[in-house]
Amino acid sequence: MEDELSYTPDCLNAKMPVQCSSCVEKRAMLKRPKTGHSLCKECFFWAFEEEVHQTIVAANLFKPGETVGIAASGGKDSTVLAHVMKLLNERYSYGLELMLLSVDEGITGYRDDSLETVKRNQQQYGLPLKIVSYEELYGWSMDAIVKQVGLKNNCTFCGVFRRQALDRGAVMLKVDKICTGHNADDVAETVLMNVLRGDIARLRRCTAISTNSEGDGVVPRCKPLKYAYEKEIVLYAYFKKLDYFSTECIYSPNAYRGYARTFLKDLESIRSSAIIDIIHSGETLSIREGVKMPVQGTCSKCGYISSQMLCKSCVLLEGLNRGLPKLGIGKHHRLHNKIVNNEPLTEKEESKLKVLDI
Repeated sequence: MEDELSYTPDCLNAKMPVQCSSCVEKRAMLKRPKTGHSLCKECFFWAFEEEVHQTIVAANLFKPGETVGIAASGGKDSTVLAHVMKLLNERYSYGLELMLLSVDEGITGYRDDSLETVKRNQQQYGLPLKIVSYEELYGWSMDAIVKQVGLKNNCTFCGVFRRQALDRGAVMLKVDKICTGHNADDVAETVLMNVLRGDIARLRRCTAISTNSEGDGVVPRCKPLKYAYEKEIVLYAYFKKLDYFSTECIYSPNAYRGYARTFLKDLESIRSSAIIDIIHSGETLSIREGVKMPVQGTCSKCGYISSQMLCKSCVLLEGLNRGLPKLGIGKHHRLHNKIVNNEPLTEKEESKLKVLDI
C-alpha cells in the first residue's frame, strides 16, 4: 500500500491551496498523472468515469441485454472495474446483467486472501459470483506446480491456465462477454514484451480493446480500462475508499513482465506520455505483406483454440502429469504427435524434459 500511496500528488501537501481547474470552486485534491490537471475529488471521479464511458461507447463494447462477466481478482484494477461498470450501467442504462468471475489458482497466503475481498465486493455491489479453481479444472494448484517447476517458469503455467480457466468459467455462467481490468500500463507493458520477444503475432493483436469469439468455448473479451493509467486507478480506489487487496503475488518476483514494468516506469518518469505513446504505436502497427502468421485452429485433445496440434494448456498439463516440466517450456512441437497418441517418449527425450534450470 505504501507504493500505491506514493502516487498521491504533491498538491495534497502544497502550502498554498490550489483551485480545481474544472469546477473552479473547490480546492484541488490531486493532480492527474494522465493530463496534469489539478482537480477536486468529485471532478476527478466524474472525469475518470466519463473517460471509461467514452471508451465503452467509442468501441461499442456492449449491447443492451448482454450478460457480462467481470474478471475479479480482488485487486485494485478489477475492483475499480466492477465499481465503475455497475455505476455506468445504471447511469447510462447500458441494460447489462453483470456478474463477477474469479479464478482460484491455489496460492496459499495470496489468492485465498484476495478471494475474501472478492466475496466482500460481491456483497457490496450486489452481483452474482462464480469461482473456478485450477484444482477443479486441472487437478493441480499453483502451490503444487511451483513445487515441481520452481519459481523461474511458474508464471508461464499460471498465465496459460488462467486464460483458459476464465473462458471455462464464462461458459459455465453463460455470459456473452468477459471484461478484464487491464489498464493502459498493462497494455503498454505487453507491447514492450512482444517487441522484445519478437512475437509478431501477439504484437499485432495485443492492443485490441476487444476480441471476437475465436472458437467453441471462447468468450469475447474487452478492456474498458484500456486507456486508464494505473496511477489514476489507484487514486480512484483510494479516494473512493474501495475495498481491494493490494499484495503482489508471492510467485511473481521473477516474472518477465516485471522487467518490462520497471523499464516503462523509468520511461514514464522522463516522458509522461510514454504509456499512451507506446499503445498508439502498437495500434498503428502494420505487418509487411508476406510475413507468415500462425493459423488459428483447435486443440486436438480439448478443443480449445490453438495454432498447434495441442494447445499450450494441454502441453503444460501433460508435462506436469508425466513429471516432465520442461515439455511446455520452449518449442517441443515434434513431440505433440506422441502425446496425442499417448506414445512413450524415448529415454533421451525424457532426460531433456525432466529437469528445469531453476
